[in-house]
Amino acid sequence: MSRRSGILEFAVLGLLRESPMHGYELRKRLNTSLGVFRAFSYGSLYPCLKTLVASGWLIEESGSTPADALAAPLAGRRAKIVYRLTAEGKEHFEELLSQTGPDAYEDEHFAARFAFFGQTSRDVRMRVLEGRRSRLEERLEKMRISFARTRERLDDYTLELQRHGMESVEREVRWLNELIESERAGRDQRRSDPSDAAQQDTSGETGGLPRHRDSTRPDPSDDTAT
Repeated sequence: MSRRSGILEFAVLGLLRESPMHGYELRKRLNTSLGVFRAFSYGSLYPCLKTLVASGWLIEESGSTPADALAAPLAGRRAKIVYRLTAEGKEHFEELLSQTGPDAYEDEHFAARFAFFGQTSRDVRMRVLEGRRSRLEERLEKMRISFARTRERLDDYTLELQRHGMESVEREVRWLNELIESERAGRDQRRSDPSDAAQQDTSGETGGLPRHRDSTRPDPSDDTAT
């Protein structure tokens, strides 16, 4: 399985965990809610769905009423197929959510992982965020070294492009710092109030999100920020 197809399978399972959908609804959610999938097409989606069905993680159901099912053949239309997550599929998705290896920090996979942070445990969120920050700090250091070595040989436009790239990475690092600080503050608050922790410490809570002070936070799916 390629990394890109693996990301798509992860996102499909995550969306179907929320509710069953047919192919058009899935594609729309992938394009609008998860910006990293804007370039995906039906040609990518349906082979992915078939693979997930064959693996036992999804089942196909008719999305039509009995009357629609009878009318569809007469009208020459195919009944809509709705995809539903199986118990095995839910278990597999939860296993994927718990993974915090290097793939979770990479550009496209991080965007997909972040989109499902609401379904992810706090400890896993922290490890993914810290791993992403570490990866970007390493990248930023390399960019600065390269910029210092080559700036005398580059024209103004190329220099400006490199500055833009560094600023984008710096902006994402600042955003990650805010998220990590908020996650830690939320965890510390729950530790200091055990009675409140019993009510709020669920795998899908999102109390760690910072209040947005402005509109400059980066889009995790923005290629310029990685």
